[in-house]
Amino acid sequence: MKKIALGVILGNRGFFPAKLVERGRTEILDALKRAGVGAVILSPRETKYGSIETLEDARKCGELFKRNANRIDGILVTLPNFGDERGVAESIRHSGLNVPVLIQATPDDPQNMTAANRRDSFCGKISVCNNLIQYKIPFSLTAKHTIAPQSEEFAEDLRWFGQVCRVVKALKNIRLGAIGSRPAAFNTVRYSEKLLEGAGISVETIDLFEFFGMVDKLKNSSAEVKKKLAEVNRYTSTKGIPPKALLKIAKFGAVLDNWMKENCLSGSAIQCWTAMEKYFGVVPCTIMSMMSDRLLPSACEVDICGAIGMLALQAASGKPSALVDWNNNYGDDADRGVFFHCSNLPKSVFCDLEMKFHAIIAGSVGKANAYGTCEGRIKPGAITMARVSTDDDKGIIKTFVAEGEIEDTPLKTFGGYGVFHIDGLQDLLEMICQEGFEHHVSMNPSTVGRAIEEAFEKYFGWEVYNHNAF
Repeated sequence: MKKIALGVILGNRGFFPAKLVERGRTEILDALKRAGVGAVILSPRETKYGSIETLEDARKCGELFKRNANRIDGILVTLPNFGDERGVAESIRHSGLNVPVLIQATPDDPQNMTAANRRDSFCGKISVCNNLIQYKIPFSLTAKHTIAPQSEEFAEDLRWFGQVCRVVKALKNIRLGAIGSRPAAFNTVRYSEKLLEGAGISVETIDLFEFFGMVDKLKNSSAEVKKKLAEVNRYTSTKGIPPKALLKIAKFGAVLDNWMKENCLSGSAIQCWTAMEKYFGVVPCTIMSMMSDRLLPSACEVDICGAIGMLALQAASGKPSALVDWNNNYGDDADRGVFFHCSNLPKSVFCDLEMKFHAIIAGSVGKANAYGTCEGRIKPGAITMARVSTDDDKGIIKTFVAEGEIEDTPLKTFGGYGVFHIDGLQDLLEMICQEGFEHHVSMNPSTVGRAIEEAFEKYFGWEVYNHNAF
């Protein structure tokens, strides 16, 4: 993953010992360096130890952050002593940045509470947070109220906050592509473009008629078709797949790549059945799998909100996401079930991968028109699931997040599949049904639920149900 950079505000209140601020600067910069996090901070030449106390200091800090706005993914407020609450708030306001903010306060040593050594950052943090609320600046907190910069616990706080910053950055002012209309039988994936636009998420649409017009104009012998065909053959075994079907898949992929690039899109959702199979003669699953594996998530059935969940999860973890169905029970076990899709899951989530034909659609359009699925068993390991949904009645975006695991449990079936375990699964399923969430859920091989919750709720203002918080 790309290294993040934080704008650092070193809080100070002048009647506390200066040595605490000087030492605090060194400690926080060392902690950031160990964590692989870049820092944008005033130098000791610009203010006392590069700290913020006065309005003039705050203006200097704000200007520094403005000049480095393209670098800064988040802001870290560090309090080696009580700090100046107004200086912190004014620095952020003057910067004009709208990024996540983390507040850290260094603990006092109860064995050394003399006037020469006492910090009072425990109290100062409360005052800083109070002011940020007054200024309507959202912020995040470390796991403990006070925490030492050199501690492993703070290193974990930084890791988590980095995930939050990546999610916020990934979803801010993004553009997603919707190829084709929602399949008529899937009312469940309806969504509000207007609510998404209000959240800074734009949707670029194209109908299948226009899209396949571009495919038809593309010559079979063109360099881009040959290149995409080679990529498909490298990506997965195509043994037994007719050359005619592979050529159609390659042409579809070449046009999709160009359209995505031309429209500056970060992900897509495609009308994957059944018009495509009836009138074009393949399924798009392999191309969608390849895109998701390249961190350009592609969702089935024009599920734009599913693609948003995929994008958020991959931003937090740095790993490709999949979109799956909550598909089957697993015997009588109340906490186990089966994830399934036809499938377009990215290669990296599979134990093994093989291109086949869509066994379900083949029943209505014929096997010859249903080649192109990516099939196999999902790798065992920890997973995080997320769902984003627009609620038109309430005029809100609502979400849920849950953590669990894919088990190393064989299953005789087809498509992309895996047996999962989630503690309290029945409660989660009840919530999904009662709240009207979709049958799709975005899934990622990672443990990033807390970061997703913080980003969605704190920095986008979306309603979040965190299953693991209960």
